[in-house]
Amino acid sequence: MNLIIQGLNVLNSDLRTLAKITGADAIEKITAQAFRLTHVTQTEDISEYCTEAQLDFAFVDAGRKLQDFKLIAMDMDSTLLAIESIDEIADMHAIKPQVAEITLQTMRGEISFEESLTRRTALLQGVHQDMLQKVYDERVKLSPGAEKMLQQAKKHGLKTMVISGGFTFFTDRVKDKLNLDFSAANVLEVENEKLTGKVVGKILGREGKAEKLKQVQEQLGIKREQVITIGDGANDLDMMSESGVSIAYHAKPIVKEQATYAINYVGLDGVINLFAI
Repeated sequence: MNLIIQGLNVLNSDLRTLAKITGADAIEKITAQAFRLTHVTQTEDISEYCTEAQLDFAFVDAGRKLQDFKLIAMDMDSTLLAIESIDEIADMHAIKPQVAEITLQTMRGEISFEESLTRRTALLQGVHQDMLQKVYDERVKLSPGAEKMLQQAKKHGLKTMVISGGFTFFTDRVKDKLNLDFSAANVLEVENEKLTGKVVGKILGREGKAEKLKQVQEQLGIKREQVITIGDGANDLDMMSESGVSIAYHAKPIVKEQATYAINYVGLDGVINLFAI
């Protein structure tokens, strides 16, 4: 096994201590924020130490390469994007606290995603559709490291996909902006240029996200083991379970517990640093 250490400020003293704890053969620099400790012994002591030092860690098979994968699929809100798009719509409509509270309940797994989206979308009834473009233009921003991660993924032959419980208005634009290969999300119902407070068709929620991922896997003719998924909330768990490697990105505890790896401090480019290139 190799131990990948990442952080906004990785100290030499931390690396030396971790190398001693794990019996590492060597310390290799990947980037200024990422290091590989080779041929280590996996130990539970690492988790406590890295939490205290605010470092991300991952025990990865030494031979695992990025090229082993064929698809990287990401949640959109608070994962690929550094915002919750529905919360930003609500903010412009002066109802953000109500919507944000429902969002948090969902991410914590306290209510189903379908119930959550139904309740949040209903609060948007009467919002003019032009406000969606205003949110996209003024509020949408990528998570740190997103573009670097995607560039490296494409360079090494991986297809890219965004799967969101949010809305196609945003995923379509993000897909075009970042040149992603696939996207899936919910469709907002609009009448007379205003939101009705409803979603068109069946809600794409926890189970739906997993189904969309499996459809793309079948389309590409790839195995589950060749997929990397990234998410942050409970509604991502089914999707993440359909992949060979799942990554909890700045995620809720329930997601960290079930993911293969967790990234809590660095940006999305930290995903690429986990694997040999």
